[in-house]
Amino acid sequence: MEVSTGAPKKVMVVADPTRESAGALQWALSHAVLEHDELFLLHVDQPLSWRSTLSTFLRRPSSPVFAATNSSIEGHGGDGDHLDFLDLMKSACEAAQPKVRVHIERVEMDGKDKASAILLKSRMLSIEVLVIGQRRSLSNALLGLKMNGGSAKGTRGVDTAEYLIENSKCTCVGVQKKGQNAGYLLNTKKQRNFWLLA
Repeated sequence: MEVSTGAPKKVMVVADPTRESAGALQWALSHAVLEHDELFLLHVDQPLSWRSTLSTFLRRPSSPVFAATNSSIEGHGGDGDHLDFLDLMKSACEAAQPKVRVHIERVEMDGKDKASAILLKSRMLSIEVLVIGQRRSLSNALLGLKMNGGSAKGTRGVDTAEYLIENSKCTCVGVQKKGQNAGYLLNTKKQRNFWLLA
C-alpha cells in the first residue's frame, strides 16, 4: 500500500514515545513520504490531570516531601521528556529522508479528546496523509466494526486510531508493526488488515 502522488504532499505522523508510534514512523518514512514532501510529527500533550497526581500520591507514603514531589512531576514530566523523544524522531527522519522538511507540532488537548485534537490540527495544516501507530486487539477490532456500523457517536471507549481512520477527511493509515522483519498490518477506511511485508 504505497501512498504516493506526483506533487509534494503533507504527511502527519502521530508521535508518542511508544513502540506503535515508532512503527508508524518507520512505515511512513519508507512508504508514504517522498522527496520534497513535508512531514509533521504531531504530539498531543495531555495536561497533568488529577489522576496522575492521585497515582503519585498513592505510590508514595504520606510525608512532608509530597508537595515537593508533586511540583517536580509537574515541572519534569512535561516539556523536557517530550522534546527529547520528538527531537530524536526528527533527527531519525532527517537522516532517513534528507530532502524531506520535518516539522514538530505539539497541541494541548484543551478539554477535547486526543482524536479530536488530532483531527483539528490535521485540518488546520491541510494534511493529506495521516499516519498513526495502532495496537490491534480483539476488542479494538470489535469496536472498529461498531464504528463501521455508524453506531458510535464519540471517541469514548473507541480506539483513537479507529476513530481517526473513520472520521479523517484525509487518508488515514493505522499501522501495526509485526515483529522486526515481519512487515506491517495496515488499516484504512477502504482496506482492513492489509498485510505489507517489510
